[in-house]
Amino acid sequence: MAVYAFLFPGQGSQAPGMARDLAAAFPAAREVLAEVDEALGQHLARLMAEGPAEELTLTENAQPALLAHAMAVVRVLEREGGKSVARTAALVAGHSLGEYAAIAAAGGFALADAARLLRLRGQAMQRAVAPGVGAMAALLGAELAQATEICAEATPAPTGGREVIGVANDNGGGQVVVSGHAGAVDRAIEIARARGIRRAMKLPVSAPFHCALMAPAADVMAEALARTPPRAPLVPVVANVTAAKATQPADIVRLLVEQVTATVRWRESILAMAALGVDTFVELGSGKVLTGLMKRLLPEARALAAGTPAEVEELIKIL
Repeated sequence: MAVYAFLFPGQGSQAPGMARDLAAAFPAAREVLAEVDEALGQHLARLMAEGPAEELTLTENAQPALLAHAMAVVRVLEREGGKSVARTAALVAGHSLGEYAAIAAAGGFALADAARLLRLRGQAMQRAVAPGVGAMAALLGAELAQATEICAEATPAPTGGREVIGVANDNGGGQVVVSGHAGAVDRAIEIARARGIRRAMKLPVSAPFHCALMAPAADVMAEALARTPPRAPLVPVVANVTAAKATQPADIVRLLVEQVTATVRWRESILAMAALGVDTFVELGSGKVLTGLMKRLLPEARALAAGTPAEVEELIKIL
C-alpha cells in the first residue's frame, strides 16, 4: 500500500491561466477562488486566469495565487473523490510559501487566514530591501557544500567590510540558489564559473528571498502569526527550516518566522520523508516544478502532479 506525501509549490510556479480549467470544471474549485478573493478584497481569480503575467508575478499576488490553486485542488479531492489530506497523506510539505498551503491543507490554517498571511508576507518581503540592493542566483550543477564555500568567498566587499550572501534554496539534483546583496551575488556567480560549476545565472526576482536581508519581513510575520496562529495540523508538516516533522502550533509559528530568512532545505526534506516511509509524492497546484525535482532527487520514488481537471480526476482514481 502506497504511503503518500502531498507537496505544495513555491514562487515561480505561477502562470496566467492557472486554476482556470479547474474552476470551470468543479464548483468546489470556484468556491475556493471566491473565498480567497473575498479574503483579500480583490479579483485575484481573474488575475490568475487572465494575467497579465507581470502583475501575477508580483510577490504579493503570486503567493496567495499559488495557495488558491493548491487549495482548490485539495477541495476538489475532498468533494469529488472523498479524499481528504488528513485521511490520505502521511506527511505534507511546501516549498517556501507552499508551506502555508501545506499547513492549510492539513487543517492548520483557515483558507482566508492563509491567504491574508501570504499577501502580507509577499508585501513585507518586497518592502524589506530596496530595489537593486539584493539579488538571487541559481548555481546549476553545484552541491550544497560547494555553494556554501562560494558564498563564504563572496562575502568580502571590494570597498571593505562584508556583504550578506547565503544559500536560499537547496533544491537538490545539483540545483542550489543563493541570495543576498547584489554585489556579493555577482561575485558568487564569477567564483562559481571559475570553479567550473555547470551554470551560474542571476534570477529574475524582485527581492533577495531567504537570506538575512529579509529580517524586517520576518519581524512582520512574527507579529502577524502571533495574531493568527495555526491550529495543530491533522498531518505532520515537514518544515523547510529543519527538514523534520512539526506538529505543535508554537513550533510551526517559530519555523514560519525563521523560514523568511533561512535556507529552504528541500533536498533534505524530501530525503527525510522517504526515510519515514513515503514512496509516493504528489504535487498539488500549479505547475510541475517539484515533480521535476523529485525525478532527480529520488528517481525510484513515484512522483505525481495534480493541477488540471484531468490530473485531479486521475489522482482520485489512484488514491
